[in-house]
Amino acid sequence: MKRALLTILAASLLSPVAARAAATGRVFHRHHPAPARPQTLGARAAKFSLRFRGTPYVWAGTTPRGFDCSGFTRFVYAHMGIALPHSSYAQWTMGRHVGRHALRPGDLVFFDGLGHVGLWIGHGRFIHAPQTGDVVSVATLSHGWYAAAYSGAVRLRGTQRPHLARRRQQQRPLHLVAHA
Repeated sequence: MKRALLTILAASLLSPVAARAAATGRVFHRHHPAPARPQTLGARAAKFSLRFRGTPYVWAGTTPRGFDCSGFTRFVYAHMGIALPHSSYAQWTMGRHVGRHALRPGDLVFFDGLGHVGLWIGHGRFIHAPQTGDVVSVATLSHGWYAAAYSGAVRLRGTQRPHLARRRQQQRPLHLVAHA
């Protein structure tokens, strides 16, 4: 009996798990959470795009000094190693079309008969460069003009696979081919 009490006392000084094991005679294992899933390239693009909130809309703009809608999506994906054309109409042909219910972060969302494009960031929201006099901002797709003017979405090839970060100098732009 004395030996059992000394074992329990010694184990309790070591750790709560060891104390419980000594007291009950059962071994307990600490719960180790599953490793986090790697982010997809699309999710990385969505996260990166948020850095540019507040950047002014500039017609034909393709840099952080000013963006138009397709210049913004082009810039974001160029940073991820994917080359896109500087036209919302041309970007519409650059991937697989997906339904509104299937949107994932990084998908391109189109409005106004393909005249406007933004980048889906998830949770009912997208980021875009709206119009002259405005700035890059986050909007919702659930109501208002964007809900009514929604035309569809495109998922670019390779954006939904798990993506492990690579060194910047090793990345080469991926030139996508338009689907006819």
